Amino acid sequence: MNTKKIKIFLVDDDAVYLKSLEIEFLQHADFSIKTFATGEHCLSAISQNPDIIILDYLLDGIDKSAMNGIETLDKIKAYNHDIPVVMLSAQDKIDVAIDCMHHKALDYVVKSETAFIRLQKIITTIFRYKKMEKELNWYMGKM
Repeated sequence: MNTKKIKIFLVDDDAVYLKSLEIEFLQHADFSIKTFATGEHCLSAISQNPDIIILDYLLDGIDKSAMNGIETLDKIKAYNHDIPVVMLSAQDKIDVAIDCMHHKALDYVVKSETAFIRLQKIITTIFRYKKMEKELNWYMGKM
């Protein structure tokens, strides 16, 4: 059976966290993972049409002049508003989460011991919904 791997872009300026997240995803499922240290690098590859992007909120650890997560999110949504983007941050402030949601992030996850579990659940929900949507469209086409 030829099943397409879910393509995930991980964007974080913390190299250690980025690598640990990549390892977690690869250990738990057969994903296609691309990692990026800046929003600019992610955007340069956006034409590869990822199924989901997990995007850090700050993104200024490597280059202080780099785009932040919100600016990157806005550019991703301008390119294709259907790409689900989950914001990821050490910021545990409700106003930060609300700001992300106003910019059309699908969800906001605080970096913690449970972050990977939350991300897994979000991805599962996204693709369960997409599968149901596809089945519904097929069914409606048969009527």
